[in-house]
Amino acid sequence: MTLSQVEFNALVENHGEVLYRLAYRLVGDRHEAEDMVQEAFRSAWKSRRRYESGHSDRAWLASILRRRVIDRWRKKPPPQLLPEGSPLEIPVEAADPLANDFTDEMQHALAQLPDPLRETLLLVVVGDLTHQETANLLGVPLGTVLSRVSRARNRLRELLVGAKT
Repeated sequence: MTLSQVEFNALVENHGEVLYRLAYRLVGDRHEAEDMVQEAFRSAWKSRRRYESGHSDRAWLASILRRRVIDRWRKKPPPQLLPEGSPLEIPVEAADPLANDFTDEMQHALAQLPDPLRETLLLVVVGDLTHQETANLLGVPLGTVLSRVSRARNRLRELLVGAKT
């Protein structure tokens, strides 16, 4: 089935915010996240003839986004952690409308997770994919996804609570 322009626009409208949140958490930079989402939608449009209705639209788009992020990492590795003692909050001139959703503390804690844990957690929590959709996307068993999400949440909790004490 080929997606029509109207159907594609509905996908963008319905899933754009979630894809942006996922991209931001994966790349750690607002502008690069915007670029990644643009690239993902561009790729989705180009591959609209291969679209299969009956499957999760969000999982399809998340898999495309994930491939774009991996392509980006091949060219430019993910950002490194800030040096010890660096401030986590960096002032900006304009007010960030998403400041409450994208804190530097959370991004810093996420960056400390091993890649498989971070990616799995982000696909489930931020990407809003089911555990089974995430398992299918990553090509791992469902139990692996459940375990990774649980370990990632526990580690994040440790990192965030430890940072406040």
